[in-house]
Amino acid sequence: MSDPLILGVLASGRGSNLQAITDAITDGSLQAQLGVVLSNKQEAPALARAKAQGIPAYAFDPKDYPSREAYDTVLLETLQAHQVKLVVLAGYMRLLTPELVGPYRGRMINIHPSLLPAFAGLHAQRQALEYGVKLSGCTVHFVDEKMDHGPVIAQAAVPIQADDTEFSLAERILIEEHRLLPQVIQWFAEGRLSIDGRVVRNNTDLDIGVKK
Repeated sequence: MSDPLILGVLASGRGSNLQAITDAITDGSLQAQLGVVLSNKQEAPALARAKAQGIPAYAFDPKDYPSREAYDTVLLETLQAHQVKLVVLAGYMRLLTPELVGPYRGRMINIHPSLLPAFAGLHAQRQALEYGVKLSGCTVHFVDEKMDHGPVIAQAAVPIQADDTEFSLAERILIEEHRLLPQVIQWFAEGRLSIDGRVVRNNTDLDIGVKK
C-alpha cells in the first residue's frame, strides 16, 4: 500500500489486543497506523497504553448522551476526523447502533473469545467450560448491528484442558487473539478480504488453525 491503513480502536478494558497491534506495527509485520483509540470508560488502561505511545485517545461517557444513537454519532465523527479507514473493536463492551455500523460496514472488525456462533456475549470462556465443549478459541469477524454476529473472517481453536478454569482458558485464548487480530488487519490492509453474504473470502494460504 502506498499509504498506511489508518486504524481506530475501540476498547473498554486493559488494551492487550491494542498492544498486540502496536507491537505488530513496530516489528513491521503490520503495515498500518493507529489513528485514534476511543473508550466508553475514562479509566480504561487501553487509553493509558495509547497515550504512552503518543496515540490520540479519548473517553466518552455514555451517560452524557441522550441515546445510544447520539453517543455513536460522536464516536463516528471522531473516527472520521482522524481519517480512520478500519475500525477495530478490541474488548469494546457496547453494542453498536446503525449510526456507527452503517458508515463503516465492511470496514469494522471485532475479536471475540469463542468460536462463533458458539458462546456469543459476555463470559464466553465460562460459557464454554459450563457447556463442556472440548475446543474453544477466538474469532475475528466483520461487525453488523447484532452482537457477535457478523461474517467470520478467521478463527483459531484452543483445546480445553481437564483442569482449565475460566482464567486459565482466557489466558490461553488471549495468546491466540494477539496473534490472529494483527494478522487479519494485515490481510485487510493488503486487500485480501471480500464478503459474499456471510462468507468472507481470503486469498492467502496462511495456516491459522488449531494451536495448543
